[in-house]
Amino acid sequence: MTFNATILIVPGLGDSGEQHWQSLWEKQFAFSRVQQQDWETPDCADWVETLEAAVNQHDPENLILVAHSLACITIAFWADKYQKRIKGALLVAPSDTEAASFPEGTTGFTPLPLQKLPFPSVVVASDNDPYMKLGRAEYLAKQWGSSFLSIGAAGHINVAAGFGEWPQGLALLQQLDSSVEFKNLIL
Repeated sequence: MTFNATILIVPGLGDSGEQHWQSLWEKQFAFSRVQQQDWETPDCADWVETLEAAVNQHDPENLILVAHSLACITIAFWADKYQKRIKGALLVAPSDTEAASFPEGTTGFTPLPLQKLPFPSVVVASDNDPYMKLGRAEYLAKQWGSSFLSIGAAGHINVAAGFGEWPQGLALLQQLDSSVEFKNLIL
């Protein structure tokens, strides 16, 4: 499997461990990865600036961001601030930073950005994600102008929910990479 675009992995709160699909993809395909300074008590402004620095190391028009959890929200804040046109973004299991269930310790991730993203994107969500209700994920996708894909009862789409290599997600990324339009996505 090869990719035309540069793929940049953007982990969420706590980083993505060695068995997380993001880490496995990074190793298998030598994808680049955003390295935040504080994974446990992040500040939104810091995360946005770190993401901006990482994006600037690549050709934005040939860049796909692959985000999980809080990183999806970071990308929405980054897009609102910088308005850069990238090739696209795969936004997996976004976290609802406004929900009472969201872990304490983060700063500046509310209110959730609701502006349309200036690039194609797809939000992948789960029916039983403890950090984002399905209807809320669909609402965010609509506000962001993203395609929306529910993959059923998949928890937070992480290792704890049984997602290691996640070949279906990789197939989706390949579809996104080979598509001019991010419409009619199929897993």
